[in-house]
Amino acid sequence: MNLYGVALHSRLLLGTSQYPSPAILADAVRESGAGIVTVSLRREAARLREGQDFWKLVRELGVRVLPNTAGCHSVKEAVTTARMAREIFATNWIKLEVIGEADTLQPDPFGLVEAARALCADGFEVFPYMTEDLVVAERLLEAGCKVLMPWGAPIGSGRGLNNVYGLRALRAHFPEVPLIVDAGVGLPSHAAAAMELGYDAVLLNTAVAKAGDPAAMAKAFALAIEAGRAAFLAGPMEPRDMAAPSTPVLGKAQLS
Repeated sequence: MNLYGVALHSRLLLGTSQYPSPAILADAVRESGAGIVTVSLRREAARLREGQDFWKLVRELGVRVLPNTAGCHSVKEAVTTARMAREIFATNWIKLEVIGEADTLQPDPFGLVEAARALCADGFEVFPYMTEDLVVAERLLEAGCKVLMPWGAPIGSGRGLNNVYGLRALRAHFPEVPLIVDAGVGLPSHAAAAMELGYDAVLLNTAVAKAGDPAAMAKAFALAIEAGRAAFLAGPMEPRDMAAPSTPVLGKAQLS
């Protein structure tokens, strides 16, 4: 997988919030094999000394950091947060969130496109968190984004892929654009389903962080993503409305 010119060995991106301890987070990242972890600037900045320890932990894990603008509800807020993240984490990568609805944390499509245009013009390599809207996707690509991150379901809901038709349509319309399902994935089977649709990667957090054994769940997700990708490349059969016998009828014994 290649994102903004960076080759990555893993198709799993892992969030870093809500883990019981830094040690458990580290174990989960190792077991997942993820090459990218997302980091909320607001959360880590608020922790002061803990934030410095967290940044040290991430460096020791040898993974690439994708800062995000989680919790931002306006264009100005998101752009300012992104610029602060670039200074702190020394990367032009940014996961762009501009939230428009409080209950579902659904992205604001208008603010998202506006913020993406400003950040791309400022040299950022933007990973926009969006719904599975084809028009918004087109506008984000026109703004300069080279990766799209449609949600599977609302953040932290664990509902899986709420709109398979919409996700399939997005993949079909933009076959050459890296697409990452982000948010709402609750089970390894959800991640496998996303990969079977031809998506390039999956980003998840809560499903691992809140599991009884986060490291074991991270490993399960890694295996599911690998299996889903292999199934997509193998060319899955098309579903049918009627049964199709797997045993030939021709030549079967005739009983009188």
